[in-house]
Amino acid sequence: MFGFLVHQPGRQLERFRARFAGRNVVVHRGFPGQWLEELLKQPGGGGLFRIDARPLPTRRPTPIEWLVQTHLLPLDLPYPILLGVREEYALVRHLTRGTHTVHPSEIAWFLEELEERHHARLVFAREPGRVETRRGIPTNDNEALSMLEHLTG
Repeated sequence: MFGFLVHQPGRQLERFRARFAGRNVVVHRGFPGQWLEELLKQPGGGGLFRIDARPLPTRRPTPIEWLVQTHLLPLDLPYPILLGVREEYALVRHLTRGTHTVHPSEIAWFLEELEERHHARLVFAREPGRVETRRGIPTNDNEALSMLEHLTG
């Protein structure tokens, strides 16, 4: 019934934008230890959408599964990943430092600087379903500068 959506990237992108524009999503492959519980304790942490990228279907993906499969997975970033969705683009930043997942309290700082400091910008092109990827800061650069500036005054 919905198989036609897989072959209509324009429709998938429009459905994704309609659902997620103005929202933030954490794309993960499972969380370490008590990370999810800590996230839910943070102000606004429960308002972040979460999608597990491990069991993504091969047929009939939802619009967000389509975006993750088609445009996020090829970026080869460490997980979890923060996806800030805007009307015309999505900003991508991973949530690890070195080999460890950052504490959920740092997400607020990442969100504060996401426009300027992101690993990739997925631009929703005018052509139906076309997404252009523009690289941002290097993958190994993942300090929350706004947090460091706040702490050091």
